[in-house]
Amino acid sequence: MASDTPTHYEMTTSEQKLPADKFPEGGYGWVCVICTFFVNAHTWGVNSAYGVFLAYYLYSDVFPGTTAIDYAFIAGLSISVAMFISPLATYLSHKATHRFVLNLGTILETLSLITTSFAKRNWELFLSQGVCFGLGLGFCYIGSVGIISHWFEKRRSVANGIAAAGSGFGGMVYSLATSAMISHLGFPWAMRILGILCFSVNTVCGNLLRVRGSVASKQPALHFSLFKRPEYLAFLAWGALSAMAYIALLFSLSSYSVAIGLTQHQGSIATALLNLGQAIGRPAVGLLSDKLGRIEVALTATFLAGFLSLVMWIFAQSIATIYAFAILVGLFSGTIWAAAPALGAEVVELSELSSALCFLWFILAPPTSVAEVIALQLRGGVVGDKEYLRVQLFIGFIYIGASCCLVPLKFGFRRRKLERAKSIPRS
Repeated sequence: MASDTPTHYEMTTSEQKLPADKFPEGGYGWVCVICTFFVNAHTWGVNSAYGVFLAYYLYSDVFPGTTAIDYAFIAGLSISVAMFISPLATYLSHKATHRFVLNLGTILETLSLITTSFAKRNWELFLSQGVCFGLGLGFCYIGSVGIISHWFEKRRSVANGIAAAGSGFGGMVYSLATSAMISHLGFPWAMRILGILCFSVNTVCGNLLRVRGSVASKQPALHFSLFKRPEYLAFLAWGALSAMAYIALLFSLSSYSVAIGLTQHQGSIATALLNLGQAIGRPAVGLLSDKLGRIEVALTATFLAGFLSLVMWIFAQSIATIYAFAILVGLFSGTIWAAAPALGAEVVELSELSSALCFLWFILAPPTSVAEVIALQLRGGVVGDKEYLRVQLFIGFIYIGASCCLVPLKFGFRRRKLERAKSIPRS
């Protein structure tokens, strides 16, 4: 019997039919929170450790003839592929089940990590660590990201924030573990161990996740009219710029640390601390958004990520300042991943939110694929202690530009949305 369970892009339609007291606000929902936390840790978290791989690739001739631009493109390719397949993953979740999509993603991610351990040429690395890992990441993410919202309403932002913190937790653990495994066991066995761990954890957690109830709903049509609304275009611009700056920062910090004289292990610690900051910051964003306003918190956090890049990172030349910067910027750098679903609900109607998020993930594919390539190009031809200056300026101003995109939402467009809501007759 085919499953009629709504996916995360459909849940907003079905949720409108459920009174607030129909949400358990806990129970098995907390199992789903924990499972999603660990799925994020073993997908986004492992991907966050690519900064360690990048530093290793750049300073070890493991793939002869491969340029820094090639390695940077692989970094963005995995995320852009994950974003690009979001409509397909959503369709499969609707036609099959979320478990099918999660298990498919787990198999592809494991295949990616294992085949990377045997890669000898750069094109093999492109296909394995770039395309195949991106497919696995995308299916796992889309298959799990909306399940928690079926269990919580009042605590929804906090529950989703805790689950999103798995990305930072996994990034912290695997940044350190990957560096240690490469040093002691070699690159091939480091990848194989990662593959075994990801397969084991994602298989268990993915099959424990379940959508509450069985609410039949049709998959809503895509609302292309959203692209005619200035407020939605501003939302997309915030997302695209934030994601570009985030990827460039995440994959540049470890190599920057090595460039100023730190060891590869110390560089991996910097990446781990950035992910630790995210593990703290993402739940905090969810909590503060409910209390202080979603647009206000997203705007402020995005601005602070850029501000810290300009006033702190540029002058960070010691291990202490690098580590302090990593933790502080980590609190704010990944705001998009924690805030986008809730912020989208401020910009569009609930019935349109599924389309709004689907378009957002799809549009993030180009900027995430070129972010680290741009960062490496900005480094080109510059030597000495100013090698990363243009990269730091680029990241800082992109974050600040992203925050500026939310200013009209705060002062103008949301007011029009509220006015439209007031004009609707109450039954």
